[in-house]
Amino acid sequence: MISPLPRNSFDSALHRNGLEPLRRSPVTTLQINVGLVCNQACHHCHVEAGPTRTETMVLATVERIEELLTSDPEVEVLDLTGGAPELNPHFRRLVQCGRRSGLRIIDRCNLTVLEEPGQEDTAEFLAAHQVEIVASLPCYLQENVDRQRGGGVYEKSISALQNLNRLGYGMPGTGLILNLVYNPGGASLPPPQAELEPSYRRELRSRFGLEFTNLLTLTNMPIRRFADFLTRTGQHSAYLSLLANHFNPATVAELMCRSLLSVGYDGRLYDCDFNQMLALPTSQGRETIWHLDSLQEMVGLPIATGSHCLGCTAGAGSSCSGALA
Repeated sequence: MISPLPRNSFDSALHRNGLEPLRRSPVTTLQINVGLVCNQACHHCHVEAGPTRTETMVLATVERIEELLTSDPEVEVLDLTGGAPELNPHFRRLVQCGRRSGLRIIDRCNLTVLEEPGQEDTAEFLAAHQVEIVASLPCYLQENVDRQRGGGVYEKSISALQNLNRLGYGMPGTGLILNLVYNPGGASLPPPQAELEPSYRRELRSRFGLEFTNLLTLTNMPIRRFADFLTRTGQHSAYLSLLANHFNPATVAELMCRSLLSVGYDGRLYDCDFNQMLALPTSQGRETIWHLDSLQEMVGLPIATGSHCLGCTAGAGSSCSGALA
């Protein structure tokens, strides 16, 4: 029988390996969750997004984010997520603000949203503003994708990818970046990113003539919907132990929370998107974007951690940019 892990076994792992508690470096990435509305309800979704959710970022919050972005020369990346970020009515305004500020802009896209009514010109908008697309495609096989993300998702995803390729996304020389995201279908670590990418490239190219820029592998985080799955199937303690037993000290220096600040749809601040979903706030009383005069006020502050952080440091590591080591 596997014993439960301590409440914050991540901090214990840092201590055992002679590593200091996490503190924030200059904020170079602002990740914004614009809401939980989504056209899908995936089994692994750590934000529990779906078609029945109504939480969404309002204009006043968007305007405050614009004020902070335009006055901060340190920020390099505007990372838009959800839900399906494209379904927020102010999504395009945020993209345009980021473009005016000369930022690298990322859209975390589930692909199928591009096939939804009212989104017919979204792909063209993204291409015109040189938005980098990070697209969910947890497998190159239909059965595995539909099992994890819902019936019909694979077919719509392939159609969306074909359209993105026609616009130049993922094609050499265009500068339009199309990264695909793999995550395991169950309670296991992802295989090595560099080994899995050639399989994706070969299969998608031979089956559909599709091209993409890079494959990113992500570890399923033991929170929200995936945590519920682990509990229902009696795998929760075993999965946390798997993460703890594969703690990799080499990943710690590259953790995204060191240089990323997460903003919730209501303007609340978090050290990462995962902490946001656990309602684990930042420290020192800076609770919302209205409590800051500058994003760089967060530099040097301790980063809130928990046992879920083991998901980012297991094996090759996992972040919003894929493997870390």
